[in-house]
Amino acid sequence: MYMLYIICHLISTYLLPPPPKTQTPSSTSIFLFLNLLPFCTYKINSIVRHKTVISLCLLIDNVSMTSAIGNGSLFYRTPSKFDGADTSSEKLGVLKLRACNFCKAKLLGLPPLRAMEASRTSHINGKAENVHQPGYNSNDQVTANDCPGFSGKSIPRISTNGNSTNIVWHKCSVEKSDREELLQQRGCVIWITGLSGSGKSTLACSLSRGLHARGKLTYILDGDNVRHGLNRDLSFGAEDRAENIRRIGEVSKLLADAGVICIASLISPYRKERDACRALLPEGDFIEVFMDVPLRVCEARDPKGLYKLARAGKIKGFTGIDDPYEPPLKSEIVLRQNQGLCDSPNDLADVVISYLDKNGYLKA
Repeated sequence: MYMLYIICHLISTYLLPPPPKTQTPSSTSIFLFLNLLPFCTYKINSIVRHKTVISLCLLIDNVSMTSAIGNGSLFYRTPSKFDGADTSSEKLGVLKLRACNFCKAKLLGLPPLRAMEASRTSHINGKAENVHQPGYNSNDQVTANDCPGFSGKSIPRISTNGNSTNIVWHKCSVEKSDREELLQQRGCVIWITGLSGSGKSTLACSLSRGLHARGKLTYILDGDNVRHGLNRDLSFGAEDRAENIRRIGEVSKLLADAGVICIASLISPYRKERDACRALLPEGDFIEVFMDVPLRVCEARDPKGLYKLARAGKIKGFTGIDDPYEPPLKSEIVLRQNQGLCDSPNDLADVVISYLDKNGYLKA
């Protein structure tokens, strides 16, 4: 058997031409393989047996196969069905096959990894069903991380959220704290609220620029900008305005979880919707900034000409004119006019940055 292994290895390495990138085994190859199989499964050293089988695979039409799954048995796969086959190598007679750590351990006779049930759980119409993996048995020891696709002993918890049924939360080993460590900052949401014309968007841009200069990653969710894409299907009616705020709250939550300092800038006139967004995040990750600028000042500015249109009756339900604004009661930061004069946007941004720095948001 040692001699057979050496002969097969020499032939496959030095005499055969490079294998085609797409090739299916011929009937003659399969016939020869099946006839040579008893020689390879005879009671000999396991490592030599596996190496001999691999050499035969390289020799006979480069048939893609793997060995030693279960009780030393063999199974065959065509190249198109073998996930992870790498035919990029141009070396003579060589076909690279990727294998999980379990397969490598079996092939080399290494000690087994920790035990794990070799079955996967599939969900059909909300019901869990165990499907056994061919070639594996429940006594094999393997880790879920080394062989993707195996769920282990735990059965995922199926839940219902709103109108979404039969959903499962998939947890990743890379968590928010890992991303914060990478970015050297704490992910949070800075929610800037106030009347139209109070300076929310201007503050958001100045704040983002100031944090960027300090090497911090930010992203602005501006009310009007979001309505150009994600929320373009929403009107300014009460129900749609609530949905607009809910969606932005959910997106800001994702950004904060990514470790980003999210700056949400929108009127968000109702306390109920703002408090609902606050409730989405862990304690301390929602920082409400109230632009406390009187209506008369905002209307005098009227940067978009919207107050003029609202006064003329051309815009209905405009906040501050014919729709109420409910000022926050417990904002983390309140920015007011200083004796009738407005501070510069950079000065206002520095107030927010100082709060972030003092409370540890600018470091991991």
